[in-house]
Amino acid sequence: MRRKGRSGVAGVSANAKSERHMAVFLCGKCGHVREVPSEYIGRSVGCPRCKQAGAVHDTVKLFGRLIGEYRAQRTELRELRATLAPEEAAEPPAVERPSLPDIDIHDTDALTDPRQFEPIVAWFEQRRIRFDANHRAMDTTGFFDEVAVQLGDGYETLKQVSNQIRYAQRRGFSAAKVTLSNSGEDEIAALRNFCRELHQYSFVAKYFYEKDDRIAWLTLQTAPEIVRFFNGAWLEWYVFMKLLTFFRERRIPVACLRNPVVTLPNDDVHELDVFFLVDNRIPLCIECKTGEFRQDIDKYARLVKRLNLKKEQFLVCATGLGEKQIQGFNSMYGVTFANETNFLEHVQRVAA
Repeated sequence: MRRKGRSGVAGVSANAKSERHMAVFLCGKCGHVREVPSEYIGRSVGCPRCKQAGAVHDTVKLFGRLIGEYRAQRTELRELRATLAPEEAAEPPAVERPSLPDIDIHDTDALTDPRQFEPIVAWFEQRRIRFDANHRAMDTTGFFDEVAVQLGDGYETLKQVSNQIRYAQRRGFSAAKVTLSNSGEDEIAALRNFCRELHQYSFVAKYFYEKDDRIAWLTLQTAPEIVRFFNGAWLEWYVFMKLLTFFRERRIPVACLRNPVVTLPNDDVHELDVFFLVDNRIPLCIECKTGEFRQDIDKYARLVKRLNLKKEQFLVCATGLGEKQIQGFNSMYGVTFANETNFLEHVQRVAA
């Protein structure tokens, strides 16, 4: 960050004309703004967020143009208001943020509205933290959220399917084989129903069940979104949706983000799995792990300090983590641990 010089203007000196300055990329489609090196001025480059081509502008010229447009519009607005009757010139009512009780959280794009996560923007800005919101990660008009909730709620049984799919994906196989011969009748019914829904929602390309041998065959989907889902993104969706349901039922106001990318004041970049701001004042950050996580514990502890969070406000939700492990880890490290079955108990204590 540039500091003010003796002249009172940030970064200005006697040889200012010879200094290199940054340019600005401005996407005309999604509004994404980012500083880029000055040698890109005048070029058209792809937006890192929406991939639409956008122009790179000289910072000073763009700023001057925007100021001119702002002044012209302000003058036009003042003249227009002067011609209206007093009641016509009144300010329009403020547009309210999307409210959880008013939307179907399992079929909406309202959570992608920037007004929804405005309080989180302010929270980050107070700490000089920049962030980019991942709008697709909060759009529930698809089926990721429904399948994730079904998998998470029945994880002890259904993990046979998800684990075999992930194993096949990592080995480069085109199909996954799920042997059900050791499962009870109720478990087999639940597993077969889950496989049928995976096929119905196109999470697998084909599904076939060999009744005599009790084997389910699943032909894999190769779409990157599906691969990421079974590689761990399902738990992020599960935690996200269960938290939305939890706060909605209790009519507690929240702002939320999934997969935001934050840039700390020291320029360290992190992608957060789930971030909620409860009642505009209590931050809650949750990292979701379906695989090994122990190598990341120290990174999480440092992140707690850099985000200026309390230990109980940063939760690592790891599938299959036993109660004794949770108790031991919580006494050893500067973050809080939970599993897929008890993380809401911790959230309830934090949000109380």
